[in-house]
Formats: sequence, C-alpha cells, structure tokens
Amino acid sequence: MSDTHMQLALLLQDLNMAEPACEEPPVTVVLSRLRQRFGSEPRCVLRGAAELFLLGDASWLFPPSCLDVRSAYVELEQPWSSEATRRRALELLTSTVRATGSGSLQEMLCGKTEGDQDGTLRPILATLQPELTKGNWKRNQAVRHVFSWVLVQVGRPWLAEYLDKVFPPSLLMSDDYQSENKVLGVHCLHHIVLNVPAAELRQFNRAQVLYHALFNHLYTSDALLIQVVLPCLIDLLPVLEKPLTHTGLPRKPNRFDEVVRLVLTHMEMEHKVALRRIYANNLFLFVEKMGIGIARHLKRLERVIVGYLEVSDGPEEKTRLSILEVLERTIQTAWPRMACRMEVLAKSLLRFLVDVSSEPLAPELREELLKKASGCLMLLDHCSQGRLQVLLRKVEGSCVSDRVLKCILDLTVSQGV
Repeated sequence: MSDTHMQLALLLQDLNMAEPACEEPPVTVVLSRLRQRFGSEPRCVLRGAAELFLLGDASWLFPPSCLDVRSAYVELEQPWSSEATRRRALELLTSTVRATGSGSLQEMLCGKTEGDQDGTLRPILATLQPELTKGNWKRNQAVRHVFSWVLVQVGRPWLAEYLDKVFPPSLLMSDDYQSENKVLGVHCLHHIVLNVPAAELRQFNRAQVLYHALFNHLYTSDALLIQVVLPCLIDLLPVLEKPLTHTGLPRKPNRFDEVVRLVLTHMEMEHKVALRRIYANNLFLFVEKMGIGIARHLKRLERVIVGYLEVSDGPEEKTRLSILEVLERTIQTAWPRMACRMEVLAKSLLRFLVDVSSEPLAPELREELLKKASGCLMLLDHCSQGRLQVLLRKVEGSCVSDRVLKCILDLTVSQGV
C-alpha cells in the first residue's frame, strides 16, 4: 500500500469510517456520512473533508457513477433539470476532466490512444448495463438520457470497441412505442452509423437489422421521428449497398430504390407542412447519393416536384427552395432522360415564376426563388438542345409581370436568342 493510501486509510479510521478488509468505502458513502455528522461535529467534519480531498486520488474521488449523475444534467432540458443545474453540472464536469489530468472529455472517457484501458467509458457502460435491459430501461427516465449523452461523446476510432455494449440499448429504445424514446434511440443509432466502420456494422448482420428497424419507421406521420430517421437511412444505405460504379450493368434495384419509392409515395399524399418540409429537405440528399440511379424514379419524382412547387409553405418557403434544389440536381444527374419531361417541368416553373412574382414575400427571398427557378429553366434548355427557347418565344409580355418577363428575357439572351 502506498503512503497516500495508508494516510487515507488512517484518516477514514480516525473518522470511524473504515470498512472491513481495509477496503476504502466509496467516496459517496464517505461524504454522506460526513454530512450526517456535520451538525454535531462541524470542525472535525470540515477538517476531515479537506484532508479527504487532498489525499484521495482522482479515480476514487470521481468514480464512473458520479459521471452518470453529472451527465444526467448537462445540456438536457428535462423536468428534473434547470438552467442552474445544467450550468453547475457542466462546471463540475469540467473540473472532473481537469482533476483526472485529461485534455478533453473524450480523452477521459476513452484514453489517450486507441486500445487504452485507462478511460472511464468501460466502467460507465458496465454501471449502466443492468439499467438498460428490456425490463429495466424505462424505470429510470434519466438512464436513457445519460446513455445517449455519454454515447455521443465517443467517436472514431474508439466507439467500434464498445459496439456490442451500445448497439442493443440504442435499438431497444428506437423500437419503443413512445415517440420521444424512438427519436432518442434513432439519434443514438445514427451516431453509431457515423462513427463505426462499415465492416463492423455489417458483421453479424447488424446493418441489415438496423435497416429494417428504420424502414418500418417511415410509415409514421410523426415529423420529429421522420426528421431523424431519414438522415440515418441516408448514411446507412452506403454501408449496405455497393457504389454505383461497381454495380455493373444493368443496374439492379436495391435498398436505395426501395426507400426512395416509399418516400416519394408519401410525399405525393402528404399535406402537413412540417412533414413536406422534412421530406423535401432530405430528398436532395437521396438524389445526390443515388446519382444516375434516380432516373428509375423520374415519373413519380416529376409529380412530386410539380405538386410541391404549386403550394406555398409559409414566409420562408423552405419546402419550395428545397424542391428547386432537388430539381436542379436531378436535371444535372439524369440529363439524358430530361428532354422528354421538359414541357411539363418548364410549364410548372413558369407558373411558379408568375406565382412568386405576385405573392407577398420578402424581396431577398423572392429574388432567390426566381433565380433558382431561372437556373432550372436554363438547365432544361440545355437538356432539350434549345427546344425550350422555342416555347419561351410564344410567351406574350402582356400576360406576365415585368419581373417574370425579365427572367425569360435573361434566359433567352443568355442562350443567344
């Protein structure tokens, strides 16, 4: 036993807190007993507490269970926390990192190098594990938030080492009937997908199990859940599917097509503004990931684009801005297949120009919408080898506003008409 541990043992003995077999009691037990004795022996207690913190090492003074308590308050707006408790918890967490000699929170959790066994993450997960089983995880509301907070502090390359510990609880939470728990579980799963190598995710069919769990969530009408499910699927699908450059010809339909088909079907029928905005924002990422593979869905995608351009979604017009970006990227990606759809899309864009020019929008937003729509018309003209110019010549200046006429003239002049 070192001199420090011997002095600590003697101090605990003087305070009548020595445990059998010369074991040091947990710091939480010692502090609790000191608090009970403070009323009758204040000077003795204060002196003993001061010596306690001088002699105790960081691993004893700041055990993993204490980190669990602190993380239950840090950055969490929950019924049991307030602005003051979150601020104090963050200060205490910062002090803990400093006391352990770590340069950052991740270093304290994972160690300085990959494979380092000195981090506190392993004992923390071991402490949480009994509380995260199927029968226990809902008994203490703070446990799942502690688990989620600790999980997102760990990134590459350390998280792969703990995949067996963090994947099952995350999947369990995402399969709950309560929306809040589903969102939290998918949030954890997305972090795992982003920070664990693809080979590790494919091992033991984990990625396939995760795909089916996320795909089933697409049938919900909960906007908050859809908002976290779609980005997670977008990052998971490349783990399961080979890049398009390696699929060979002809390209066979895969999980990308399965997801996009369902998303476009829901987009056609959706009338809730919040969901339409979320779908439109994430559709752009699907088009980017699929590349030329999006050509398989052009018929349904065309109907979605035309329908979404017709409906305003409020003062910021986020949905229509996103749909214009989707149209632009679709034309750039699947340009050989766009000539036959030029007339339908061009008419929709011209109607959109007329609507936007007469709607009460902020001047900057109106200019941005008109600019994006004009850019799409220009791309369509390139794809149709100038056929759009013939149609634009038929537009009479008396039928449209000056601003729309200017967009048309700018387009035709830029094309040499």
